[in-house]
Amino acid sequence: MAVERRTVRVSRDVFDELDRVLSTQRGAEGEPSVNDFLTLDLLPIVDAFATRFDDLPDAVPGRPNYKLLIAAGALVRGVSVIGQLMADGSIELIHIRLDFDIPWDEWE
Repeated sequence: MAVERRTVRVSRDVFDELDRVLSTQRGAEGEPSVNDFLTLDLLPIVDAFATRFDDLPDAVPGRPNYKLLIAAGALVRGVSVIGQLMADGSIELIHIRLDFDIPWDEWE
């Protein structure tokens, strides 16, 4: 059975936020660059919205056209993303927040 795959676009606001919080170059301590994040973490996020939009929780109660994804990233501790279902059936990622603060060893 084929999974329906929606078209997903990333808004300018999401790219602006990534540019604000990530450097253009990988940091000396291994901090990810914007390109690292786009390559390793953003693609699985896009894929999740493309294939699982209807199964994600509502980002705004009572507004099923706004969905929230919270996930661990490959390069960041966590990421939350809001996607909006558009009139044409595509999804636009409109908000992103990266979490760098909680070391994983505190969860053990």
